[in-house]
Amino acid sequence: MSADPNNYPKAPHKKKPRNKPLPKAKQSYLEAEETLFQQLQEFGIGYERKFQPLHTKNWRFDFHIVRLKLLIEIAGSPWSVGRGGKKIANSFNKYGLAEDMGFEVIRFDPPTIESGEVINWIQRRLVRLEDGQTIQTIPTD
Repeated sequence: MSADPNNYPKAPHKKKPRNKPLPKAKQSYLEAEETLFQQLQEFGIGYERKFQPLHTKNWRFDFHIVRLKLLIEIAGSPWSVGRGGKKIANSFNKYGLAEDMGFEVIRFDPPTIESGEVINWIQRRLVRLEDGQTIQTIPTD
């Protein structure tokens, strides 16, 4: 007698959770986020953490520097882009919509934040803003 796969009882149906859990953040991201948070506190720079300019479930930026209208993303964030075409397309849409709202979006990797380059860069931009200089991103040559 041969084994007939149709005679075996079916495995019980496993229920899927309604909501997918958030992806886990990398340790380097957590350390860089804490470093930037402490630096912003230390130098008295106005910021918002876990900023959500677009009221959607999955779009957040790690920091918003209020006076500069600057949105900072740290690589390795659970909110940053992962691999895959759909995620990348959504991220470009996220960046584009934020820029249409008048924000500037910058993405940094954790070693750059840990080295202090980012806080120095932010301070230089704030000084230029206070001096009345325009913040130029494209050369006028």
